[in-house]
Amino acid sequence: MDKHLIAVQEEVAALTEKLANLKAEMTKVIVGQEETIEHLLIAFLAGGHALLEGVPGLAKTLMIKTLAKTIDLEFSRIQFTPDLMPSDIIGTEVLEEDHTTGKKFFEFNKGPIFANIILADEINRTPPKTQAALLEAMQEFKVTYSGKTYALDKPFFILATQNPIEQSGTFPLPEAQQDRFLLYIKIGYPSASEENDILKRTTGTKKEEVKKILSGKEILRLQELVREVPVSEELIDWTSRIVRATRPDFTTDTYVKEWVNWGAGPRAGQAMILTAKARALQAGRLAVTLDDLKHVAYPVLRHRIIVNFKAETEGIASDAITKHLLNTIGLSS
Repeated sequence: MDKHLIAVQEEVAALTEKLANLKAEMTKVIVGQEETIEHLLIAFLAGGHALLEGVPGLAKTLMIKTLAKTIDLEFSRIQFTPDLMPSDIIGTEVLEEDHTTGKKFFEFNKGPIFANIILADEINRTPPKTQAALLEAMQEFKVTYSGKTYALDKPFFILATQNPIEQSGTFPLPEAQQDRFLLYIKIGYPSASEENDILKRTTGTKKEEVKKILSGKEILRLQELVREVPVSEELIDWTSRIVRATRPDFTTDTYVKEWVNWGAGPRAGQAMILTAKARALQAGRLAVTLDDLKHVAYPVLRHRIIVNFKAETEGIASDAITKHLLNTIGLSS
């Protein structure tokens, strides 16, 4: 066997073992939610951002804060409110004085966006101009203030939360900004046994502490390895057909034509392949399978398929479109 391949396999094995240890650390604090944790790690490995949606009390914020504690990176939390301004996120210039010369000058004070892991809590509670302040940072990994550009340190992740049940005083994210999130993760209620475990753990005196497992350098290396995971032409073709089938103007599928207003763009296909590679690597595999692609299809397409008004009134969401396409489109023979 090729020496380089052996070395890569050994490196992957060591790093995936650390990922398993990281998950174990998180389970000290978080009960259940295995799929959500897996999706968060997939977003990290793929180098993208994630949007988490769930009703209050499902540990969205705690989950992100716990994940941040297991990684040796700088963490900051931004609580989004209706009066939050873009400068509250990016930073602002303040007037300083040089004590040796007496001259005054403006110095840029960096805001909380200058960290590695950003918790954007309740992102839909702040006006669009403040939401838009995240766009450049999310896409370009830099911010611009007063004509000057400031680079953000890598790795850089924005993990945003939103509450789906309270719409009064909220500002839904525009589709263009939602598309900047690699994954749109929905968090469900715990099972009966998990809820019992939650009640036992959180009403006593014992408080679990988590250890740091991964470094920023290791995260960057994992991101490089994700890009190296091979995917067959057959699976690339299948992904392309799935994404193209979501577009009502370019498909013959009557179900899609009836319920979909706008289909997913090319970024959806890129996200599916990249996150499938991350899922494969997380499992210690050096090849993408069809199951990997099907698994990530829902959080990738959830915010990129826009159903029409008729679908909304009938309670048909984008997940139903994804499920239909996964059941009807197979691999080419």
